[in-house]
Amino acid sequence: MATIYTVAQINAYIKNMFTNDYLLRNVQIKGELSNVKYHSSGHIYFTLKEEGSAISGVMFKTARYEGLDFTLENGQSVQITGNVTVYERDGRYQIYAKRIVLDGRGNLYEAYEQLKQKLYEEGLFEFEHKKEIPAFPKKVGIVTAKTGAAIQDIMNIAKRRNPFVQLYLYPAKVQGEGAAATIVAGIRTLDALGMDTIIIGRGGGSIEDLWPFNEECVARAIFHAKTPIISGTGHEIDNTIADYAADLRAPTPSAACELAIPDIMTSIRQVRTYESMIEQNMKKRLLKAWQQFDMLSARMSSASPDTRLANQKIYLDSLQDKLCQAADKKYRNRSHCFDLLLTRLNGLSPTAKLVGGYGYMEREDGVTIKSVSDVKEQDHFTVTLWDGTIEGIVTQIEQQSNIDDRIHV
Repeated sequence: MATIYTVAQINAYIKNMFTNDYLLRNVQIKGELSNVKYHSSGHIYFTLKEEGSAISGVMFKTARYEGLDFTLENGQSVQITGNVTVYERDGRYQIYAKRIVLDGRGNLYEAYEQLKQKLYEEGLFEFEHKKEIPAFPKKVGIVTAKTGAAIQDIMNIAKRRNPFVQLYLYPAKVQGEGAAATIVAGIRTLDALGMDTIIIGRGGGSIEDLWPFNEECVARAIFHAKTPIISGTGHEIDNTIADYAADLRAPTPSAACELAIPDIMTSIRQVRTYESMIEQNMKKRLLKAWQQFDMLSARMSSASPDTRLANQKIYLDSLQDKLCQAADKKYRNRSHCFDLLLTRLNGLSPTAKLVGGYGYMEREDGVTIKSVSDVKEQDHFTVTLWDGTIEGIVTQIEQQSNIDDRIHV
């Protein structure tokens, strides 16, 4: 019965074959770099190719310190020293670079740098020539392939962000021979139709795939267009001549759509926020105005003759009340003093003492009888009481031994 092997066993076997091959353990390969990617881990992934053939490669972070003294870029012609082995998880072979040196720049990369420098010196990339992207476009033109992920992504994003924006697609060839001419035709056609914004771009790819966007005719068509143009070609790490010439560069076609078409819900929420802010501000200003009006009204009212007259009348009434209160108080005080003096005077009055059984005695010659020694028997006298007088004759006199003398009639 035939032996059945697992995928892992086969990949391990093939890897062992590669490892035991002396040539593959320390090999030097020459080719042109493409799809260079610096990973966040520090490793560098790339494709080494020549016409009609390619091989994947990786340079680990640990090998970079001694084996690499420049920055890898797409289009560079390099010589790589390393070993070729199988990556068992994916079942594919690749070169693990230990050392990479420049072997002269690739033709495409050199042409790219020369054209970029030329257009830069002519001022096509100057910021002062960049046109402002409309905040609320109604018509957006798109220059890209009519099939593929780029146009589908743009349509989906546009529908989600603002379905009221009208999209106009110019189906251009974005790769291969004649692609640059169709891109230029698309830019000129949509520019003549009066678009608010034009998006040009395509998905990622190698430097060869993106080359139509590195053509001089495309850069000049972008520069001379009256409509603002957003370029979204390739992935985030890709930069084309069109990106430099465009009024705004986006890392991807999807990002270009997001930059061209605002989110209508965000705009609505922003408008509502502004509306609320304006309303609150108007309420504050109106309240402040009313407060100032009330304050000025109060000041005017206090300064008017009627108000001043009314205040003077109130002040006069107040003075009158105070005067009456002072007079009444003074009257009460004087009345009280009068009562006290009257009481004292009454206490000193001779007649006041006659009340309660007391009397005033005098001889008929008018002399006041103060003592028994002031009279003798048979003298006539008069006793004055509180309600009249009594006349009498002394019939008997008794002298008291103490100081309290009594007269008996």
